[in-house]
Amino acid sequence: MKRVQIMAVAAAIVVMASSSAMATPSTQIWIPSTDVKGFKEVNISIDNYARLSNGADAGVNTYDVGVTAGILPLEKFKVEVGVDYITDNKPGSLASSHPAYFNFKGGVPEDAFFAGMPAIAAGMYGMNTASNALSTNVAYGLIAKTFPVVGRFSVGGYNGAERSLGTNANKGMLASWDRTMSEISDKLWLAVDYQSGNNALGALSVGGSWAFTKNVSLLIGADFYNDIATGGRPTFTTQLDINLP
Repeated sequence: MKRVQIMAVAAAIVVMASSSAMATPSTQIWIPSTDVKGFKEVNISIDNYARLSNGADAGVNTYDVGVTAGILPLEKFKVEVGVDYITDNKPGSLASSHPAYFNFKGGVPEDAFFAGMPAIAAGMYGMNTASNALSTNVAYGLIAKTFPVVGRFSVGGYNGAERSLGTNANKGMLASWDRTMSEISDKLWLAVDYQSGNNALGALSVGGSWAFTKNVSLLIGADFYNDIATGGRPTFTTQLDINLP
């Protein structure tokens, strides 16, 4: 239930001082999740990443409006595609000049073919039409399993473009925990996720989501980047999700 399915994001994207960026598939807080939209399901997301510091090394604020839709009419194997408009709102910057990013994901839900089977998902995000450091072109794979009481654990890995993430710094691990806090309310969901690597995407993120209705939820969280030089200072994130129909 990615931030109760806050499609935009892995998520979201951060455009650091280095101008790297990511488009966001169905995610946890920052990283992709094994959740995949079902056929004709559509998610509209509005994500903001505001720096908690105004220092010279803080990095830029980032704004992301995205749409993700399920396109495969199958129950045991799902495919979603998405597009994001991502910008730092700075006229003339690389991010403002090439704001469109694309992503896709295919996945199998838990218990799809036998009891106890983990969820499996793979895809790509950060695909941009610009032939420069904006295109991270990250390929990833994940497995996830939900356990009674403790919640869901996910683990996987990613590999992105060296030109934007850096040579020998373009790959790493993905991991997360998330859980609906039913003891308090079925509307409350908490998560922690981590993306390794001293690059523009490496970060530890924490947050929680509240579902105001079946189709509208808001996530609030924070992202702490592994390397200040590439990721910048921590960000405060709000992620509004609207699911259709």
